[in-house]
Amino acid sequence: MKKVVMGRTGLEVPQLAFGALPIQRVPMPDAVRLIRKALSEGIRLFDTARAYSDSEAKLGEALGKERHSVIVATKTMAKDARTAREHLETSLRNLRTDYVDIAQLHNADSVPDPSDAATAYAALCSARREGLVRFVGLTTHRLTVAREAAKSSLFDTIQFPLSHISSEDDISLIELCKARGVGLIAMKALCGGLLTNARAAFAFFRQFDSVVPIWGIQLERELDEFVSLERDPPELDENLRRTIEQDQAQLAGSFCRGCGYCLPCPSEIPIPMAARMGFLLERAPYQHFLSDEWKGLMGRIRDCTHCGACATRCPYGLDTPTLLEHMLKKYESFALAH
Repeated sequence: MKKVVMGRTGLEVPQLAFGALPIQRVPMPDAVRLIRKALSEGIRLFDTARAYSDSEAKLGEALGKERHSVIVATKTMAKDARTAREHLETSLRNLRTDYVDIAQLHNADSVPDPSDAATAYAALCSARREGLVRFVGLTTHRLTVAREAAKSSLFDTIQFPLSHISSEDDISLIELCKARGVGLIAMKALCGGLLTNARAAFAFFRQFDSVVPIWGIQLERELDEFVSLERDPPELDENLRRTIEQDQAQLAGSFCRGCGYCLPCPSEIPIPMAARMGFLLERAPYQHFLSDEWKGLMGRIRDCTHCGACATRCPYGLDTPTLLEHMLKKYESFALAH
């Protein structure tokens, strides 16, 4: 497997990393089997979070004696030191380990003040001095925060959404992190499922020698596809370049990435899926979305109270209620036509 050195951490990992968010939707025995197969295929970086329900526990069950041969990254959404410490201690118990390789501030909306002992960042730094954490990282969906964090020298790693439809400004983060010795982890490499050509996505990241994309894996066939691509890496030829150009034309700009930070919704609208429904109908097998269940779920958009909470929480600044209304119209038109 192609290896990447994660900046000044010195951690050398395959460019094929396991995003463990999806395994929270998988029963424990299936998740354990999937993780152990990933281990057998040579995957060594596993990324999870305190917020991913039982994802940490499934990793803890699966890794067993292999724990010290892999890199485990987790996250806390805590804002204060005490809560961050509690989250870390819970993560350690769930992961069945005495240390976390990379502890990250989850979806940070600003860079912390390093002189403030009451912050979550301070708690992670303290844990690093105790040997409970090896490296401290930050994840964010905001480019301004990612760039400031990279320049700050406070963080060993940064995790940021990157894909082959990312803007030039977003892509510039790669060279900035490399120059600053910061390990860069790319999340949302398939834009939450909107990018359907894994070969194109894989070939895009092979251009870079300092980025580790994490691929969200829920099914064995998904793991098999990524392992196959790693064994026989696709060349970024003209055909794949055309695919990337088409994806950029259709998806670049303001659209829902499906991060889920808009939730919970008081009207129980499944916003991360509903706000992307028009694209999902065009780019994925659509029959599932025309079921009575999904008709009911999309119908909840009519119950929107326009409280605005989703829009204030969106890291991309989307007008989520207006976007949902637009997607409902597209959905109803598509359903009538099919």
